[in-house]
Amino acid sequence: MADLERAGTGKPRANDSYNPNQYYAGTQEHQWTSWLIPMFVVANIIVFIVAMFVNNCPRNNTGIDGKCVAKFLGRLSFQPLQENPLFGPSSSTLEKLGALEWFKVVHGHQGWRLVTCIWLHAGVIHLLANMLSLIFIGIRLEQQFGFVRVGIIYLLSGLGGSILSALFIQRNISVGASGALFGLLGAMLSELLTNWSIYTNKAAALLTLIVIIAINLAVGILPHVDNFAHIGGFLAGFLLGFILLLRPQFGWMESRNLPADTRVKSKHKPYQYILLLVASALLIAGLTTGLVLLFKGENLNKHCSWCHYLSCVPTSRWKCGN
Repeated sequence: MADLERAGTGKPRANDSYNPNQYYAGTQEHQWTSWLIPMFVVANIIVFIVAMFVNNCPRNNTGIDGKCVAKFLGRLSFQPLQENPLFGPSSSTLEKLGALEWFKVVHGHQGWRLVTCIWLHAGVIHLLANMLSLIFIGIRLEQQFGFVRVGIIYLLSGLGGSILSALFIQRNISVGASGALFGLLGAMLSELLTNWSIYTNKAAALLTLIVIIAINLAVGILPHVDNFAHIGGFLAGFLLGFILLLRPQFGWMESRNLPADTRVKSKHKPYQYILLLVASALLIAGLTTGLVLLFKGENLNKHCSWCHYLSCVPTSRWKCGN
């Protein structure tokens, strides 16, 4: 299959889940009920079913690459494994439904593909891998910080991943939610850094999270995995974490209940405000610059001769295309 799938094997893995609460020393905060992340999971599943319905392999398959898989599913049966080993629809179906394709975004004025591609998946394996990761990572974050902040991080990280992907990958389509998932991982890292003073076992927490992120980014150098979407989503989420995931410093909530003449602690430390301002400026500048370069039709590979190695490193076992 010629497509570049956003996650494939390079998604944040469920068994690598990281729980920051085991290192958190602050006052117990309000726990939100997670409903947005489960809704995102349901939405992704529904979109995949729709994609398979539109695909209609029994009717549209030419038979060149083999027979449809799981024919008992009728028009929901999968493309031949030689064409799509992830048990999913054809490339043309994904393209029709909104996969990220540079030419159509830039020259066809279809900027909406930067968002729709986040909700499409190349196959059942791709979908399950991403949704399990989203459940393990996203629900915990939503319980801690609420649906508004986590929803913003998820969507803007997905957009950031799409922008960077389109700036470097211009001869293949790309689909998947892993740019948004990597944004959640990036936000977890910046949340740890900006709330550094209220964590115990800081080094252990930081090392654990860095190892998880490094492993998942490293898997992205395999062929047919869009690591630029991973990197773009991670960077956007990392900056958004400094902006949206500030915790009150230790003792602030208790200090509000002291007598009126007692000096109340500041809710946040000065460095947290500085990081917030810097991250806000970088995020706005990054997204704006990326969109301008994209719609001007720029190919960043021409300005960075080694950057393609960030998404695929050729070996004796495989070669890398665009």
